[in-house]
Amino acid sequence: MPDATSPATPPHAIPSDVASSPGASDLLGERGRGELAERMGIEFTELSADRSVATMPAEGNRQPIGLVHGGAYCVLAESLGSMSANAHAITLGRYAVGIDINATHTRSVRSGTVTGTCTAVHLGSTMTVHEIVVTDEDGRRISTARITNLLRDR
Repeated sequence: MPDATSPATPPHAIPSDVASSPGASDLLGERGRGELAERMGIEFTELSADRSVATMPAEGNRQPIGLVHGGAYCVLAESLGSMSANAHAITLGRYAVGIDINATHTRSVRSGTVTGTCTAVHLGSTMTVHEIVVTDEDGRRISTARITNLLRDR
């Protein structure tokens, strides 16, 4: 495991859907997923400003009673929303920082893999809003999140 001073380990393997998205391939290849996302096993399968998808294993992300921790869903959601916002921001010569996230968990998961699908609600010049729906392996919605990112000048 890297020490606290070493960066995340880019380049991350870039899925073919990401490679065709303007800005997104460079973003993921240069910055990587981030240390927390790496530790939690989050894997991007799509990345663009409009739509991104990533998976996360239940194993290693559970609370003591055996359910996936609600905070893990929030990390998955923020990872997706922030990367999507930055895929938009990079095309404007800006970068995105999260200013709000909220989530409602409607089901629980004990094992397997969850999938987060992030969809743009608003892509502006100073702010983005994304909705993230997390589903279980049977496609049932288990959490819904919304993230707002502020776009800042480089």
